[in-house]
Amino acid sequence: MLLDTHGRTATDLRVSLTDRCNLRCTYCMPEEGLAWLAKPELLTDDEIVRLVGVAVGQLGVTDVRFTGGEPLLRRGLVSIVERCAALASRPRLSLTSNGIGLERVAVPLREAGLDRVNVSLDTLSPETFERMTRRRRHADVLRGLAAARDAGLTPVKVNAVLMPGINDTEAPELLAWALAEGYELRFIEQMPLDAQHGWQRAEMITAERILAALRHRFTLTPEETRGSAPAERWLVDGGPGRVGVIASVTRPFCRACDRTRLTADGQVRDCLFTREESDLRGPLRGGADDAELAELWRRAMWGKKAGSGLDDPTFQQPQRPMSSIGG
Repeated sequence: MLLDTHGRTATDLRVSLTDRCNLRCTYCMPEEGLAWLAKPELLTDDEIVRLVGVAVGQLGVTDVRFTGGEPLLRRGLVSIVERCAALASRPRLSLTSNGIGLERVAVPLREAGLDRVNVSLDTLSPETFERMTRRRRHADVLRGLAAARDAGLTPVKVNAVLMPGINDTEAPELLAWALAEGYELRFIEQMPLDAQHGWQRAEMITAERILAALRHRFTLTPEETRGSAPAERWLVDGGPGRVGVIASVTRPFCRACDRTRLTADGQVRDCLFTREESDLRGPLRGGADDAELAELWRRAMWGKKAGSGLDDPTFQQPQRPMSSIGG
């Protein structure tokens, strides 16, 4: 098992398939993009499947989420999903995407064994979408969401980040739309993971502000059980619709964290906000067997810190931005 010194067990693996993205969200990266990883640095399809196999076969991982960058840009995505679904200890498989191109591959992904998707959408306004992402792709995202729902990749969850002066008044409208479409909306506090290092705590739209805005229009009843899930969830107007808030900054859930992360270049990260990584790509390519890789992974997770350190005055952002870490 992937244990740490604070008694937590990691059973949820996030696998970044690429650091590339076809959007330029203002809270993530600059308009000109970033210096992408060179192809030889990326794990191959075979290497990804092998490491996922080690995780689920030897380390107790039960959930695998494919992330990016934008994972739909990975040419071998459908094959990777199919091969991971065929593992003897089959994990639950999910995908986090911006939705662009999902319309085309939703059915193949479902047939390959993908269980569900999360899609990022911060606004219902095409103009605001373009302002936030620097791309005119709003309609593509809406079509991707509908295709995922129709293909049975449910529950389809929509992730939204609210930014001051841009879309911070849209929370009730977004929730009403999500309920009508049959999606589960989750608001995510903006985190200090932007490439520009421009995040300011004082300017962040907090969970409390989001919930206050929603309560002007809806009755929210908190769900009693949360477990290790990052989102606190509420029934909306008595249900069955729900809304979630991931308050990584103001309501950290580190004590129940069950995640381990594998970057697109084969580095284990025990926390989104860590500044340290453990290399698996080198030993993998150097001939290490599965037992050796599993032991290296255990060591990487054993020293996980008690918390993210966001409230520590000495906190420093990770050198890697979110697009390079994987969500």
